[in-house]
Order: sequence, then C-alpha cells, then structure tokens
Amino acid sequence: MIDFRSDTVTQPCQQMRLLMSNAEVGDDVYGDDPSVNALEQWTATRHGFEASLFVSSGTQANLLAILSHCERGDEYLCGQNAHNYRYEAGGAAVLGSVQPQPIENEPDGSLCLTKLEKAIKPDDSHFARTRLVSLENTIGGKVLSLQYLAQARAFTNKHQLMLHLDGARVYNAAVALNVDIKEISQHFDSMTICLSKGLGAPVGSLLLGNHEFINKARRLRKMLGGGMRQAGILAAAGHYALTHNVSRLADDHDNAQYLAHQLNTLKGFNTEPYPVHTNIVFVDIEDNVDIQKICEKLKTQGIVITPGYQGMRLVTHKDIAREDIDKLILILRELL
Repeated sequence: MIDFRSDTVTQPCQQMRLLMSNAEVGDDVYGDDPSVNALEQWTATRHGFEASLFVSSGTQANLLAILSHCERGDEYLCGQNAHNYRYEAGGAAVLGSVQPQPIENEPDGSLCLTKLEKAIKPDDSHFARTRLVSLENTIGGKVLSLQYLAQARAFTNKHQLMLHLDGARVYNAAVALNVDIKEISQHFDSMTICLSKGLGAPVGSLLLGNHEFINKARRLRKMLGGGMRQAGILAAAGHYALTHNVSRLADDHDNAQYLAHQLNTLKGFNTEPYPVHTNIVFVDIEDNVDIQKICEKLKTQGIVITPGYQGMRLVTHKDIAREDIDKLILILRELL
C-alpha cells in the first residue's frame, strides 16, 4: 500500500527490527531496562534537559506534561488548533481537572502574545489559576520561528508561567529551519518528541524536563497504566530513529513540495492557500469533485488517502517515494 494518510503509518526498517530483536531488556517499572535507561539518558543530554521519560504515545506524553505542570483547578493556555486541545480526548480536563484555555492560532500557527496576556486569569478565587502555556511545533505542518520562540519564552518568564512544547514533529521543524534541535528546545521547560511519526519507530514518545518534573511524570505514568516492562525492545527502535532518521526528513519535505506542485496541475485541486513548510500538504477540493468516490477507487489500486480537513490532507514520509507520488497523480488524472 502507498499510504498518504499520515506519517504515523511508517514501517520500521530491517536494521531497526534487528536492533529491536537484539535489545538488552529488563523491567522498566523497576528501572532495570538498560535500553530504556540509555535512551532516556541520551535524549536528555542531546536536547539540553536534565531528564527524560519514555512513554507509549504522544498523547500520553502531553497529558503527563500538563498534569505535571498543573494541579486540579489550574489552567493551561494553548492554540485553538492544538493537538492536546482538539485531538486528545480532553484528557487534561477529564483526568486532571485542568482547564484548557484555547486561543485562536495566527495564520503562521503561533499564538498572539497580546491575546495570551489577556487570557491570563487574575489571582482571584473566581478563576482557574493560569500556570502553563503550551505551544506546538510543527503545527499543521507549519514551523514556528526561532524569534517567536524566544519571544514566547520572555513572555512566560514575565508572567511566571511554564512553557511546554508539543514537539510531536519538532525534528521536522529543526530540519526545515536547518538548525540543531537545541536551538528550539532551549526555550522550553518541557518538551515532547514523537518517535513513531516521520522518525520511523513503531511505538513511543519522549517527555523531557528537569528531574523534579520527570519524577512526577513517571509517577503519573504509572497511575495511567503506562508503566511498561521489557520496553527496551521499543526503546532501541526509538534510539535508532533519533540517530539515523533525522536528516532524511528533508527528503519528506522535498517530496511534499513536489506533491503540492503536482496536485495543482489537476483540475479541481488547489494547494495554493496552504504553503508547504514540511511534510504535510493540504488541498482544497472543488465541490464537483467526488473525493469520497475517488478515495474508494484509489484504495482498489493500492493507494490510501483520507478526505477531510480543508478538503484533503496528504502526508509524506520515509515510505513514500517520488515514484509513489507520480503514481498517485497519474491515477488521479485518469479518474478525473
């Protein structure tokens, strides 16, 4: 199958599978898994944090971050389009009694600092206590600038707030900006990294912060049922992903640009309103194009796409080659 639905569909390569099968393992809940410990120690140092925690998913990593920064009755400020607000089942509110306060995202994906300032609650018993600002980078495939990140850091320092980054695709941002990952991570009190998207690992995310923060998150992970035993099999894959699959993200970005250009040659398809920054392509579809029917026919020929978002979203990743894009365009042209 040629799968354009998401970069979460990536398959582990043979070398990654070999490392997984040979990984040293132990009981991670006891702290005895050498592969997990090695990943957590390496990751913390690599990104400029004191500690890190290997968890099962990006959703769990974000939830642990919010619950570790905030107490019951607190609130966090985030974007209206933030994944941890819109697409994570309301976990912070349901499981932590932490109130989200969404702010409309600007066209570039950032949050207006003036709007954020107005959303901070006064120190009054009528209000939830504002404790945290959560940003996402990339967001909808858009990259937040280093200048903006520095401004956000200064803003949270001024208002004595913590700053968290949902960095599910933060390496896409670093590659797009052509900077070392620490140029981004240095601005945040905590950060997540998803290993199972463009980086190509089968399972897992990382949460990074200081020792006190990670110790609290580790306890909460156990409470949520997230303690894993011989998790070194998965940690080995994550370590390989971080050390071997970062620079190749540039290929995904190039392929996304190519895909957007080719889609614009099709009647009824338009990507122009959505500039491609990384590996995500949004497409407007004209009303006279039956995209649902097209998706069904594509599937019979081994190509999977998902209609929705602004008409349609397609994502390039390590298992999408330039020839796959050409095949998609050829079949779409025939169907149209």
